[in-house]
Amino acid sequence: MLVTSCMKWDYGEEEEFTIPPHGLFITNEGNYQYGNATLSYYDPSTNTVENELFYRANGYRLGDVAQSMTIHDGKGWIVVDNSHVIFAVDTRTLKETGRIEDFTAARYIHFISDTKAYVTQLWDNRIFIIDPTTYSITGYITVPGMEAGNGSTEQMVQYGKYIYCTCWSYQNSVIKIDTDTDRVVDRLTVGIQPSSIAIDRNDKLWVLTDGGYDGSPYGYEAPTICRIDAETFAIEKRYTMRLGESPSELQLNGDRDKLLWINGGIWCMEINSDALPAAPLIEERSTIYYGLTVNPDNGEIYVADAIDYQQRGIIYRYTPAGSLIDQFYAGINPGAFCWN
Repeated sequence: MLVTSCMKWDYGEEEEFTIPPHGLFITNEGNYQYGNATLSYYDPSTNTVENELFYRANGYRLGDVAQSMTIHDGKGWIVVDNSHVIFAVDTRTLKETGRIEDFTAARYIHFISDTKAYVTQLWDNRIFIIDPTTYSITGYITVPGMEAGNGSTEQMVQYGKYIYCTCWSYQNSVIKIDTDTDRVVDRLTVGIQPSSIAIDRNDKLWVLTDGGYDGSPYGYEAPTICRIDAETFAIEKRYTMRLGESPSELQLNGDRDKLLWINGGIWCMEINSDALPAAPLIEERSTIYYGLTVNPDNGEIYVADAIDYQQRGIIYRYTPAGSLIDQFYAGINPGAFCWN
């Protein structure tokens, strides 16, 4: 299924950049159907931020809804959901090196090798297979039992030769894919709408389900965090939240021994904990926490604030203990991060 993009390419002057290493890329979604997604970069060593980088480096807009970014082999791969495109850019100059088009609604990219990557989709029952060296779509992985119209595959992690992928919107499962055959070989029901997945230092998978919403035709239940053994693909423990809560953005710290997620405030839990924490690490503000990441080198926490979904968002930088260090403006609806 191909959907025509509703954005207009807007050409302008190009600037030259040399992006410093060890910083943080921020993909700003922009407003849906406005084509105003942007890319920002923050240098923690100097507390400086540069916004609108893709446009300034290339002279044209990023597109409509920048969903995520992944770095592989010196290139940043920016997934632009509603423009149905993935841009590859040089991570130092941010000049486009190539693009892949004709996705349904791409969400995340995971590299299997230098010549193969998987791209998850919304409103599709297929994961796209691409060749990054030729910027081309080379195949598809169809998810058994999933209808195309309400299909959804989301985040991915890898353990050995297997990819574990959450099936999110109007779904309830994690699928297991053999990267040798590009086929789904197993499926595990975890709860309504599993959005985030991570793998810890003990090779345990952690999956966050948001539980859906009141009135959803697919159902509505209390959100959960599940711990799954990657070897046996069996649920070992389930942590249940209260009905009506809306958790999102499950992350691991750099040592991969602590989980963090958004649920009003920012919550933190050690991976060997027997129960959910009683209080958040960072209290909820009168605002909208929209994105979360942890610096893998020092454990500092970065939280994206969408404010009202209309104006430029704010990024808050905290110590691992939850004390505010710095804050800065990014673009509209900053939703995802990528460490350089």
